[in-house]
Amino acid sequence: MSRQLQARRTAWLEFTQLAADHRAVNLGQGFPDFSPPTFIQEALREALSGGYQMHQYTRVFGHPPLVRILAKFFGRIVGREIDPFEDVLVTAGAYQALFCAFQALIEEGDEVILVEPFFDCYQPMVELAGGKTVHVSLRPVEGSGVPSSGDWVLSPEELASKFNPRTKAIVINTPNNPLGKVYKTEELQVIADLCVRHDVLCISDEVYEWLTYDGNKHVKIASLPGMWERTVTIGSAGKTFSATGWKLGWAISSVHNMKNLKIIHLGSVYQCPTATQEAVARGFEREYELFGTPESYFQQLPAMLHQKREKLASCLGAAGLQPVMPEGGYFMIADISSVKVDLSDQSTEDEPKDFTFVKWLTKEKGLATMPVSTFYSPEHRREFSQYVRFCFVKEDSTLNAAEDILRKWSQTQ
Repeated sequence: MSRQLQARRTAWLEFTQLAADHRAVNLGQGFPDFSPPTFIQEALREALSGGYQMHQYTRVFGHPPLVRILAKFFGRIVGREIDPFEDVLVTAGAYQALFCAFQALIEEGDEVILVEPFFDCYQPMVELAGGKTVHVSLRPVEGSGVPSSGDWVLSPEELASKFNPRTKAIVINTPNNPLGKVYKTEELQVIADLCVRHDVLCISDEVYEWLTYDGNKHVKIASLPGMWERTVTIGSAGKTFSATGWKLGWAISSVHNMKNLKIIHLGSVYQCPTATQEAVARGFEREYELFGTPESYFQQLPAMLHQKREKLASCLGAAGLQPVMPEGGYFMIADISSVKVDLSDQSTEDEPKDFTFVKWLTKEKGLATMPVSTFYSPEHRREFSQYVRFCFVKEDSTLNAAEDILRKWSQTQ
């Protein structure tokens, strides 16, 4: 069916261009400014020189070596056998996996619960499928010590009130972007119980699943009782192997759900590049053998990012911002409420404070970030406009440059 889509402000385009125009140190965009690990680069080189098959079409729904190892790898984690050829779909990044899920499973008039903050593609994708979004926010509660993403929780009563006979799905993101929250098993169980009770699907965006800190563990909601059949789990090779430009992702679910996603995939992207799928398959085969050992990249990457997280938090605190320590992911948000900056020249009547602050920081200080209110629905945006997001999956030289900017700024306050 045809559907007229309204043009809307896209913060990513606006602030990416702003950073480029001012040649700012970029802690706004969520990608590494360092190379993927050597073993995955070598796997791609070998694939590209591996004969004509690597340059031609492969299986439409996923290169056989890749879907086999994804099924084997994640089957071990969720504690069940996953059929590689029925339960797995390889997509052009997690973005396309989300698109396929919404197009395949959401019908005209369905309601979809989005847990805020959420990546801003969720809402337009739901609306494109004919659905209506309903919003419930993670909110900070008074914690002890350093503010943490773990202090941000859902109200079980508020969440339950969002479910009704029109509810088709709930979308969660763990670890969360931009907050860094890693949902605990008991929090996921509350969501799972509501999904089972109301016969609702869960679309679980888990692209940062290997990036957890301070002993926090990522738990897949699909592993909870009654949730395999009603969960679509979204993953990303780009986030897994620090190669976001490869644009390779996947969706994993029961065959009942996957057959519909495959129809959408078949009619849009059709299939993904063969050589990159081969390389990612080899990467997962390596990680399967090394899983849980110090040699595993899934151990080494979060260990490296833990140090970068600590460095960024220290820089932000010294500049008078209040960082919220993330339990997982690429990002850290910081409260700018106490910052004394005259934003009158940059401000517009209808612009949230974080938008104005990010513009000022980029133009006047040469440091690019992202406003957190862009991760919220219009009705809740103002309530969370005192936060900005920083990305710490960057080279030390980039973080050092940001530190220098923040230090000089703090000396002028």
